Amino acid sequence: MYVAVKGGEAAIRNAHSLLADRRRGDRSVPALRLDQIVEQLALGVDRVMSEGSLYDLELAALAIVQARGDMIEAIFLVRAYRTTLPRFGYSNPIDTGAMLVERRVSATYKDLPGGQLLGPTFDYTHRLLDPELAAGSNVAAPLRRETEAQAMPRVSAILAREGLIEPDGEMPQDHVPGDITREPLEFPMARDIRLQALSRGDEGFLLALGYSTQRGYARNHPFVGEIRIGEVELELDVPELPFAAPLGTVRVTECQMVNQFKGSAKAPPQFTRGYGLVFGQSERKAMAMALCDRALRASELGEDIVAAAQDEEFVISHSDNVQATGFVEHLKLPHYVDFQAELDLVRRMRAEYEARENPTRVEEKREAAE
Repeated sequence: MYVAVKGGEAAIRNAHSLLADRRRGDRSVPALRLDQIVEQLALGVDRVMSEGSLYDLELAALAIVQARGDMIEAIFLVRAYRTTLPRFGYSNPIDTGAMLVERRVSATYKDLPGGQLLGPTFDYTHRLLDPELAAGSNVAAPLRRETEAQAMPRVSAILAREGLIEPDGEMPQDHVPGDITREPLEFPMARDIRLQALSRGDEGFLLALGYSTQRGYARNHPFVGEIRIGEVELELDVPELPFAAPLGTVRVTECQMVNQFKGSAKAPPQFTRGYGLVFGQSERKAMAMALCDRALRASELGEDIVAAAQDEEFVISHSDNVQATGFVEHLKLPHYVDFQAELDLVRRMRAEYEARENPTRVEEKREAAE
């Protein structure tokens, strides 16, 4: 239990004032506009929306400004604001198969129906600083050409035709997806709950865990079956209407990971799946999420749990950066009473140690004190 410390109001007000001053910076430099952040720092905005679990470009940009670029603080701000919003209902599951695709790549097949679309990516850049960006040089418009719309079947569907990958499975008609924003976490988790937690999880933490699975800790060789980035339509069932009402579109990144599986007494050798889906363009996060999702399916697939990435309680309990930040940063709060108790205990233990190891010296000190 922590009790607020009284006093220091003036110091706190001054700290807030100093924070606002540092946030604004040199007054001769133009202040950042939200539209600049949305358009030019789009990947940071996407991360804040994804881990803040609120799809709003301007609010995410505002949070980034308010947090002075501290992404976890910005995510915290968005999460806090989200709790004030009314809940009208749950949209229908999005159909990523009908996505208006901006980028689509596969590491499993070179020639795919519908083709591979490189889209906007750092994958083929040289990672050299570009001085022209500092000068604000004009950027040429991208090349465009008219093409006919082509179907883009999933890589998993291609493998499924030969029975080489586990089936998607059908969602039971009476199944109501959980909501981790309204219900406390309980272990073990259903996969839909776990995926929600992973989607909100810290990118760096999930990236490290995903990396660990590739270095021998819960080894399960993955292939990127497919990464898709694009716009999907949201729809909401309204009781008064005989059809689903369209709400608009959101950009998402989806990753389907194809993993090896030797089979079991109940299942033949086949590929298994890891899945990741996040707001915006964030394929690194989606890939890390898919790797962790597959690792956390160890019990379901009858595999031995030998690594941290396979331990559901460890992964989910520590993946939320807002919760982790609160627990770590609370150490800055006053712990004076606790520390004084520890200090007194250590002093008494040292006195007992000295009395046991050097009784003559202790006696001399006592006599001198008298």
